Amino acid sequence: DKPRVSVLIPARDEERSIRASVESVLANSGVDLECIVLDDHSSDGTAAIVRGLSRRDGRVRLETSPPLPAGWNGKQHACFVLSQHAQYDVLCFVDADVRLSVDSLARMTAFLQSSGAPMISGFPHQETETWLEQLLLPLIHFVLLAFLPLDRMRTSVNQLIIADRDTYRTVGGHAAIHASMHDGIQLPRAFRRAGFATDIFDATGIAECRMYRNAAEVWNGLAKNAIEGMAAPARIL
Repeated sequence: DKPRVSVLIPARDEERSIRASVESVLANSGVDLECIVLDDHSSDGTAAIVRGLSRRDGRVRLETSPPLPAGWNGKQHACFVLSQHAQYDVLCFVDADVRLSVDSLARMTAFLQSSGAPMISGFPHQETETWLEQLLLPLIHFVLLAFLPLDRMRTSVNQLIIADRDTYRTVGGHAAIHASMHDGIQLPRAFRRAGFATDIFDATGIAECRMYRNAAEVWNGLAKNAIEGMAAPARIL
């Protein structure tokens, strides 16, 4: 009676990280899993890497993204397409640069059941190497802790989302936030607007990632979060 989890990874030009991400999923125990990677029109070797992994392990599937519909954000479309391919009861959306610990899926599904919320999310441990990463990325946690009361932290996280499949489809899934840049904030809001609870967990002990690798990636990534994640630039001050 192991939990059955569909791990869903949208990937576009992720050849530097996709192998480690998928292999970390496959190393998990305590659950029955499938790992579906959606190649979102990559121009590098992403698809070839995943195809090779699928030949070694039948739990891995590679799917190709259809053309992006008008009005959709690319990532939200990729996640929605992935959800349509999922066969199992629990959906776990993972960014392509996230690496899971071997017990992460078992621990997350256990918390999903005990929390009573049909959607939970967490923020992985952030690896930082360049000086700009080390200067700015800790501010993400600082903002969450300082700007929001601790109980309100249940309303704003990203990068690792796990949800009951039936409730996800009732809410509309990523189609409900199809134009958004930030599912980590907007998807929980869509669940709550539909009358469902959401919850948050500390993912720093079960997942890690390197969000950005140079100053340009840091600036562009944080600028996106400042515009949509914080909702108003004045709030940052």
